[in-house]
Amino acid sequence: MRRSRWSVFMSVLLTAGLLLPACGGGAAPPTPYPTYTPLAVEPANFVAAIDNPFYPLTPGMMMIFEGATDEGNERVETYVTQDTKRILGVDCAVVRDRVLVDGELVEETLDWYAQDKSGNVWYLGEDSREYDEGALVGTKGSWEAGVDGASAGIIMPANPQVGDSYRQEYYAGEAEDMAKVVSLSESEAVPYGSFDNLLMTEEWTPLEPDVVEHKYYASGVGLVLEVMVQGGSGRVELVAVTTE
Repeated sequence: MRRSRWSVFMSVLLTAGLLLPACGGGAAPPTPYPTYTPLAVEPANFVAAIDNPFYPLTPGMMMIFEGATDEGNERVETYVTQDTKRILGVDCAVVRDRVLVDGELVEETLDWYAQDKSGNVWYLGEDSREYDEGALVGTKGSWEAGVDGASAGIIMPANPQVGDSYRQEYYAGEAEDMAKVVSLSESEAVPYGSFDNLLMTEEWTPLEPDVVEHKYYASGVGLVLEVMVQGGSGRVELVAVTTE
């Protein structure tokens, strides 16, 4: 899953030796972290298509996001490939995500998703690569369910309700994103259109407790807006959706 631009920026600094990790302190997380219980992946419980209304992934679909962040003008290109990757017996959709800041590629990720029979969209891993001036500087955040203790998470529940809290991924010390459903009735306007009855989630990770994002999802479209609300500033909006 694409991490916040602030997260990518901090990773680059750490890799380059320009910043030492902080010890202790930090703001309290948005909500308590539930006890970690690995999700059991049963291949027979999964279906071929990912058609959750808030997280549809149709092969050949491209979503373009743009906006201003603390690091510069950001452009995100999310493409649902025709490829699949088998993880723990499940054929996962492969989604390519590219993040550019001021026209320079800073991150490229292959994310792996699958949907169960109930409509929950599972997140089973990612191959993440970070770049600085065209050079690969790190793969922090990469993980695969079933490898080295990593476990699948839920990226979008089948029937999200206000107050629901869930793990999106789990690889200790590398990928521990969490989400909570905050609202089902938000209204926002972005270049792609104006939307009512948006699902809004609050997303954070214990690995960066000072960073919190709000994400807005439209039924039938998916993600339309990301807003950094703590630990930085930025608003990244959906500007276009194309299909092959």
